[in-house]
Amino acid sequence: QVHLVESGGGSGQAGGSLRLSCAASGFAFSNYCLGWFRQAPGKEREGVATIKAQGITNYADSVKGRFTLSRDNAKNTLYLQMNSLKPEDTAVYYCAARSGSFCGFSNEYNYWGQGTQVTVSS
Repeated sequence: QVHLVESGGGSGQAGGSLRLSCAASGFAFSNYCLGWFRQAPGKEREGVATIKAQGITNYADSVKGRFTLSRDNAKNTLYLQMNSLKPEDTAVYYCAARSGSFCGFSNEYNYWGQGTQVTVSS
């Protein structure tokens, strides 16, 4: 059975940092494209960052230079280091996993976590 469990969300101040983790099980983690998506109240879910099996990363323009995505295949865990947080980063953050060569911001991912809330105050 596949599980993606996010942790590390919470509240922070603008300019601060948070680190999200996503612990995975039940599939061949190291072979999958992994990503973080977020959904703010009243808005559609959007892609934040993705990382290919080979470790190549891709970031949304809104988070470039502030967020860093990494994966630890030995621990089956995905991380998102979020620095210089802004109030507009407030959202529920989801991790997702996808098989195949595509590793973009489409919502067509095989597996999704339940989400973790991030709230940034000004």
